[in-house]
Amino acid sequence: MDTDRVHAALPEPPSQKEEDNKGEEKIFGNIFAELESVDLPLGTTLRSIYDDQPNAHKRFMEKLDTRIRNHDREIEKMCNFHHQGFVDAITELLKVRADAEKLMGQVTDTNRRLQEAGKEVTAQTEEVIRCRIQQRNMATTVEKLQLCIPVLEMYSKLKEQLTSKRYYAALKTMEQLEKVYIPRVSQYRFCQIMAENLPKLREEIKDVSMSDLKDFLESIRKHSDKVGETAIRQAQQHRTFISTVAKQAGLDHYTKPVFSLNGRAHSHTPNGLLMDDGAGDEEDADDEILTAQDLVDFSPVYRCLHIYTVLGDRETFENYYRKQRKKQARLVLQPQANMHETVEGYRRYFNQIVGFFVVEDHVLHATQGLVTRAFTDELWNMALSKIIAVLRTHSSYCDDPDLVLELKNLIVIFADTLQGYGFPVSRLFDLLFEVRDQYNETLLKKWALVFREIFETDNYSPIPVETEEEYKVVVSRFPFHDAEIEKQSFPKKLPMSQSVPQIYSQVKEFIYASLKFSESLHRSSTEIDDMLRKSTNLLLTRTLSSCLQNLIKKPHIGLTELVQIIINTTHLEQACRYLEEFITNITNVSPETVHTTRLYGLSTFKDARHAAEGEIYTKLNQKIDEFIQLADYEWCMAESDGRASGYLMDLINFLRSTFQVFTHLPGKVAQTACMSACKHLSTSLMQMLLDSELKQISMGAIQQFNLDVMQCELFASSEPVPGFQGDTLQLAFIDLRQLLDLFMVWDWSTYLADYGQPNSKYLRVNPATALALLEKMKDTSKKNNIFSQFRKNDRDKQKLVETVVKQLRSLVNGMSS
Repeated sequence: MDTDRVHAALPEPPSQKEEDNKGEEKIFGNIFAELESVDLPLGTTLRSIYDDQPNAHKRFMEKLDTRIRNHDREIEKMCNFHHQGFVDAITELLKVRADAEKLMGQVTDTNRRLQEAGKEVTAQTEEVIRCRIQQRNMATTVEKLQLCIPVLEMYSKLKEQLTSKRYYAALKTMEQLEKVYIPRVSQYRFCQIMAENLPKLREEIKDVSMSDLKDFLESIRKHSDKVGETAIRQAQQHRTFISTVAKQAGLDHYTKPVFSLNGRAHSHTPNGLLMDDGAGDEEDADDEILTAQDLVDFSPVYRCLHIYTVLGDRETFENYYRKQRKKQARLVLQPQANMHETVEGYRRYFNQIVGFFVVEDHVLHATQGLVTRAFTDELWNMALSKIIAVLRTHSSYCDDPDLVLELKNLIVIFADTLQGYGFPVSRLFDLLFEVRDQYNETLLKKWALVFREIFETDNYSPIPVETEEEYKVVVSRFPFHDAEIEKQSFPKKLPMSQSVPQIYSQVKEFIYASLKFSESLHRSSTEIDDMLRKSTNLLLTRTLSSCLQNLIKKPHIGLTELVQIIINTTHLEQACRYLEEFITNITNVSPETVHTTRLYGLSTFKDARHAAEGEIYTKLNQKIDEFIQLADYEWCMAESDGRASGYLMDLINFLRSTFQVFTHLPGKVAQTACMSACKHLSTSLMQMLLDSELKQISMGAIQQFNLDVMQCELFASSEPVPGFQGDTLQLAFIDLRQLLDLFMVWDWSTYLADYGQPNSKYLRVNPATALALLEKMKDTSKKNNIFSQFRKNDRDKQKLVETVVKQLRSLVNGMSS
């Protein structure tokens, strides 16, 4: 029984089928919950139904029908539960309907009466609303106008500034419009138009300012000549002032000026500013010359620079300005083709260059970076090279020393002016040394003409002095001192000719002219002294020496003129030490200074004197040759005329008169000329005897020739020129004398016996000469039977002649071998 009770209390375990049904119910319950949910998507749920086990769809439909029937039973239960309430509500609603219609009529009537009563109020309210809207609109308009009026005023101000060409202020106004005013009212159309016009106005301002800059560049190009002239005049005035002050203070230096564009000199202060040395000097205000600022208006370049700076395009402006100035520099540096013909050509050239760089210096200091020191230095170096090349070329064309001197003065003031503005000019002063050489060359050419004219107009005779005053005039022009002549009474003659004091004066004038070039070169006295001495040496050793040499070689200059030239050169040579003193007095440089150059006048005049002496010897010989050509010997004459030939006597008389003129020459010169003439005469007579065209000579011709030689010996023994010792002059004819004695005495045995002995009687007779003359006489004897008496008296004589001829030939052959 208990066992049965126990077994009855325990539930039976569910079967497998029941468990499956429960799981299926749970699954479908979830599915239905998802389907009944409005928010969840149905696609996934439906897919799960169909993706399950087979017959899942059928079971789902079955479950769905079951669920629908369950819901229908629940709805039916709910409707049954609320049906009585619904009926009661409908009944109650029908009761209220009549009251609602009555109330509706009352409300409608009340509304009608209210509408009629509020029509006037509505109209007034609408009017009030409209007025409030107008007031709000007006306030808004005023507010907007207050914002727009400043914009319009600024734009109007901009237009006025553009009209009055106040471009920099206009750019500032544009900037304010863009950054401050227009952004406040940018929504309005007129502001947009303004904003669109502003870039165009900026471009117009740039174009106008660039046009002004071009006008400025053209202006300074036109006025650079005047600006340069002004700056150079200031430099000249300053240099004159400094020179005057230096002389008064005993200073020997030159202070470089610093010039400004206001026409005054300035000095630098430690902060780099310029201090006006002439400040407060109102008395000179009326005398001030025009300044560069008076001639050139620099405002366009300042304005254009500011405009481009504001527009952020400063670099473009700087590049354009520098490029244009470089082009103008090249134009300024291009000289005119005929610049070298006049001083004005050079002056205009220098004025333009100075004006150009004065303007650049002003722009450099008046602007910040438009031009830099490096740019101006580059321009100056380029210009300096071009200037030096131009001056070197054009100065070479100058043949007028006055023009070259003017050119030098222009270069100096040009260099001083630009040096005052800080430009290096050392190369210009180096160029002046080349110009100095050119100046010296032109001086030498000029003085060559002067010397030539002096020599052509000289009468080559001693200077006659009639009175003491005339003597003092000559001595004042030439340092002549001779105690013997000073003791002579007037009238008297000075040994030199008129050309000597003239040449001496001209040499001094040359030194003065050369000194003019050294002025203002800022050179020491020693350098000036050296330059003067070198140029004077060139004058003496080249120009004067060449003129003297040409004078001496001229065919119309005779012996008398040559003698006077020798005398003149002697006195000029003695005057060289006075020229040394003259230069020393000018330069105050002692001649004992180590590097002092000496004058070479002594050698110049010595060379000229030697050339004149040689020309005297040559002309004497030529004159002797002319007389010799007049000789007309009858070489076959039987006996002599008993007197010397006429041509020879004329020649001797000429020599006597000529040597009398030589009394003023130095003794050695006269002696040498006399000895040279006698030797040449002796040689010419010997050549006449031995002439190859002369085939026959008779004994009579020999005797006549001997008479002529005797006259020559007598002339030599008469001492035509004093100073010869013994028979020195006669030795010039010793060769002829021994030869003629040999033939006159017919002393062949002695000649042949003593030949070669130092004490031979016929030592000067050459065997070849004797043989040639003997053969000429031998040929004559054959035709004229000149030896007939010898054959009659002594036939051995003929044999002796033959023997002598043979022996002479053997001697000649021995000499040749």
